[in-house]
Amino acid sequence: MGSAISVRSATVDDVAVIVRLSAELGYPVTAIEVANRLAAAHAAERHAVLVAEVAGRVVGWARVHYSLLIQAPPGAELGGLGVAEGDRGAGVGRSPLAAAEDWAQSREHHITRIRSRTTRRPAHGFYLNAGYQKVKTSFTFEKRLG
Repeated sequence: MGSAISVRSATVDDVAVIVRLSAELGYPVTAIEVANRLAAAHAAERHAVLVAEVAGRVVGWARVHYSLLIQAPPGAELGGLGVAEGDRGAGVGRSPLAAAEDWAQSREHHITRIRSRTTRRPAHGFYLNAGYQKVKTSFTFEKRLG
């Protein structure tokens, strides 16, 4: 990728791109849902939503938040990282990941955790290359209430 990658806080103007990138990753979401969740994240001190731009075009996003666990040290968790399909493998993901790590470190969180779907093998390689270690494999269970 020839142009510099910049990272900034996501705004309401980024909703449509976040919707599209989320769908590319297999997480369909509506613009209203993203806008509401983005507003909630901005209202919470312990959350950040970031976007990566190349030449003014949003090509990726990341969400990081504080995670308080009883059974393990507290830290930050990367709750999402998406890069446009045509820009994957070009180093775009490194910038929002580094910005999320900077956000965590500036808040004195000394651990950053990432959960990744088992089918996303290229993402696993990306995280390993970024210095993360695979510490466990688990299942996610979900139950709709109400």
